[in-house]
Amino acid sequence: MLPAQFAACCKAGSPLPRGACAWFGRRQMPARAVSGQTIDVDASAAAGPWPPGFFDRRDPTDDADFYAAPRFVTHIDNGAIRAVTELYDELGLPKGRMLDLMSSWVSHLSRRPDGGLVVLGMNAAELHANPLADERVLQDLNREPRLPFDDGTFDSVTCCVSIDYLIKPVAVLHEAARVLRPGGLVVITFSNRCFPTKAIRGWLATDDTGHADIVRGYLEQVGDFGPVTAERRTPARHGGDPLYGVWAARLSHHEADR
Repeated sequence: MLPAQFAACCKAGSPLPRGACAWFGRRQMPARAVSGQTIDVDASAAAGPWPPGFFDRRDPTDDADFYAAPRFVTHIDNGAIRAVTELYDELGLPKGRMLDLMSSWVSHLSRRPDGGLVVLGMNAAELHANPLADERVLQDLNREPRLPFDDGTFDSVTCCVSIDYLIKPVAVLHEAARVLRPGGLVVITFSNRCFPTKAIRGWLATDDTGHADIVRGYLEQVGDFGPVTAERRTPARHGGDPLYGVWAARLSHHEADR
């Protein structure tokens, strides 16, 4: 069961609990872990199920309207972007075929993946401007979580600073598992910035360590991934945006059925 903090805050109209994340403009309170340190997440938080209201959003209107105008900006600072790129390189993502979910005009890769890059997102102009992509898919995952790809198509699936906007994240990650080859990686990165009207209530109700709990919970609920790693990838006191990574490998069908 999730901590009482989540259940209480997800009740419609409830104030955020003491110790939950506070938003000042687009920035949360400082995170706790140090760079490269594995985050000790609360196993009870990872188990689910998610309480009523957890996936509610302040603005439930059509996401297509919100993302209609292109935003040719980066939503994290240069230090956090470097941390994303370094994590991708460390995990060997550019060596295979990669799917970048909820993507835009930049995928934060050091180079074009050897097997090609497919970008899936909400704004056609942003996707078209992505210089590393060889295929572009316009899709709202909150409307249609099923991915338009065959089983075992990709060596890696990424989602950078966008997991907090999904209202059906477990369904999307089920699909990520389906399109990954056995041993392929799903890599989810996040910071302390977002569009708060579009982020789910459960995300806004906790801090960065709680966010790692949430993402781990999604992956473990899918059941098709191996052990989940969660790390802070930027220094604790570097003065910029923190960057966290959570990742896991796709199990073989034999391993998943055990």
